[in-house]
Amino acid sequence: MKSGTCKRAATPIVAGLLMVAASTAAMAGSLAGSKGDVRYPVTIPIGTTGGCGKAYAAYLAAAGHSAFAATPIVPATEYFVCGVKLNASSQKAAAELALKSCQASKSKYKVTVAGACSIAASK
Repeated sequence: MKSGTCKRAATPIVAGLLMVAASTAAMAGSLAGSKGDVRYPVTIPIGTTGGCGKAYAAYLAAAGHSAFAATPIVPATEYFVCGVKLNASSQKAAAELALKSCQASKSKYKVTVAGACSIAASK
C-alpha cells in the first residue's frame, strides 16, 4: 500500500522537475540573433567600405557572449572604426576585448578624427 502511494506522489514531482528543467534549458539557449544590451544604435552607413558591417553582422549571429565596439558613427564624420569579440567566456570579457580591438584598429590605421572607441552593444 505504501509503494502505491509513493508512486502516485512521485509522478507529479517528476513532472514538475521536468517542466523546470525544460524552462531552464530554454532560458540558457543561444544568444544568436539577439542585439543584447544596446548602449547606442548601430547604423552602418550605406556605401561604407571596410569590415565593420560584416563585424556587426557576425556579432548579431554569434551564439555566445559577444560585444561590438565602435567610434561614433555620424553621417558628417568621414571615418569610423570598430572592433568585435565573438563568443567570449563572459559578457564583461567580450566588452573589454572588443574595446581593445577597436583601439588597436585606431592605432593601426592612424585615424585621429574618428572619436573615442566605446561599446555599442554586448550580450
